[in-house]
Amino acid sequence: MNAILLMAVGLGAFALGYVFYSRFIATRIFRLDPAFETPAHAMEAGIDYVPTNRWVLWGHHFTSVAGAAPIVGPAIAVIWGWLPAFLWVVFGTVFFAGVHDAGALWASVRNRGKSIGALTESVVGARARSLFMIVIFLLLLMVNAVFAIVIAGLFVDFPASVIPAWFVIAVALGIGWLLYRRGVGLLWPSLVALALLYGSMFVGDAVPLSLPGEVAGLGPAGQWVILLFVYAAIASLLPVWVLLQPRDYINGLQLFIGLLIFFAAVVLFNPTVVAPAVNTGLPGDVPPLLPLLFVTIACGAISGFHGLVASGTTSKQLDKETDVRFVGYLGAVGEGALALAAILACTAGFATLVEWEAFYTSFASGGLPAFVQGGGAIIAGGLGLPEHFGQTLLAVMAVLFAATTMDTGVRLQRYIIQEWGVIYDIRALRDRFLATFIAVAACVALAFGAGGGAGTGGLIIWPLFGTTNQLLAAVTLLVLSVILMKKGRRTIFTLAPFAFLITMTILALLYQAAQFWRNEQYFLFFMDILILVATIWVALESLGTLFRSRREGPDEEEERPVGASVGGERA
Repeated sequence: MNAILLMAVGLGAFALGYVFYSRFIATRIFRLDPAFETPAHAMEAGIDYVPTNRWVLWGHHFTSVAGAAPIVGPAIAVIWGWLPAFLWVVFGTVFFAGVHDAGALWASVRNRGKSIGALTESVVGARARSLFMIVIFLLLLMVNAVFAIVIAGLFVDFPASVIPAWFVIAVALGIGWLLYRRGVGLLWPSLVALALLYGSMFVGDAVPLSLPGEVAGLGPAGQWVILLFVYAAIASLLPVWVLLQPRDYINGLQLFIGLLIFFAAVVLFNPTVVAPAVNTGLPGDVPPLLPLLFVTIACGAISGFHGLVASGTTSKQLDKETDVRFVGYLGAVGEGALALAAILACTAGFATLVEWEAFYTSFASGGLPAFVQGGGAIIAGGLGLPEHFGQTLLAVMAVLFAATTMDTGVRLQRYIIQEWGVIYDIRALRDRFLATFIAVAACVALAFGAGGGAGTGGLIIWPLFGTTNQLLAAVTLLVLSVILMKKGRRTIFTLAPFAFLITMTILALLYQAAQFWRNEQYFLFFMDILILVATIWVALESLGTLFRSRREGPDEEEERPVGASVGGERA
């Protein structure tokens, strides 16, 4: 298979999905209203609720949801062959992820910026909300702990990525000050920031930095984990315009340019996909393709974490409701393009099938190293750059996205803890400083819990990350279906993805539970069962509400705009 053809088909499908399918969903299903007053305006406070330029907000949303998962998942899943991974990424992005992400954003905007967990109470009931928020908190715990470990590992393995990864913070602070305090337009700050960022990559390539071998009993990886969580705690407490928005915006531009560089290198290098379309010579530890493919590739096809970001931070910054399509659906398309790049790097970045098979000797042998190595080879072959610089570029890309996901993830955990404080009338939990401390402390405990001080403990629940992520996405689609049903709108476009996803993920969760029990991994087993029971309970209550809404018919009056009488929902 020619890599250029595979790239053209994938990108073409994404473009058609955005131009046609997202327009249909936006106008006929969600019925986005440009006159609706969004929470960013109605509840503007200068910290979390801030009306934001849609390009800047797209950058924040895109980089927050991207992380390392749309690279890691496809880079592992191609061991089954490139065709299953490619089909799931393309169809999942167009018909699953785009609707899910835009839908979660729209539902939150229509409900005072509530997170999808808190929104479940008004849509389904208090019990479903409590169970759902537990699952959400556990997922965020996994995301933050594991991504910190992933970043720490990249810093240790690719020390050339350290300088540009931390330098971007200073660049982002400057961008935020120029945009919000000096009123400067986006163009020149963006160009200067990108030039500085790529210049720092050359500096990092020339001056790689590593931490000392051991400090207070912690190795380099453990030290990086601590530093990353100190940073994430500070970043999550700052007003979004100071660091979160501009950092994510610059990272979004960096990813966009990085993808252009990679895809241009594919065209110029014209590599061949050496991996088989369907791999029949699987290593002995590889689990069955069905249903594990659909949880191994979560981000990049559909991801429940996207709904948390959309309803947790993005909805509080949306300037106009019509921006939902651009920010939500196009954000999913961007992540699909990143997943497509990962597939190409890990299947066409090796010279021969023998070389590819020598790398993919087990189910866990793919991941970021395959992406960095294969992608670096393609960039070197297509653009004539040194291969180690191509690897630095891709390693920095992965670090920056994982870091922005951590920024947003810790902030979302703080929101949930504060929401618990409101729900259960615990005044102390409403304090954002205490809520942030609890969130970070839980993540650090998980990261070190089973690592013997090495900062690797978070990886013990990595097998549950994909499944929990997809179960969360399925329940989010179901809650969206209930909202649409109550409004008298068509639900097939959310219910069909829900039915497929809930079936595959429950089967995957049961398979994993059996494996955990057989391997005497009892902690993972009980976590697995807890998540399964809570999710099924939420799903059953949501289905009950859906069927009741169908019998009773749509509500006579839909909700008024948030906090004012400006505009309204059109019939």
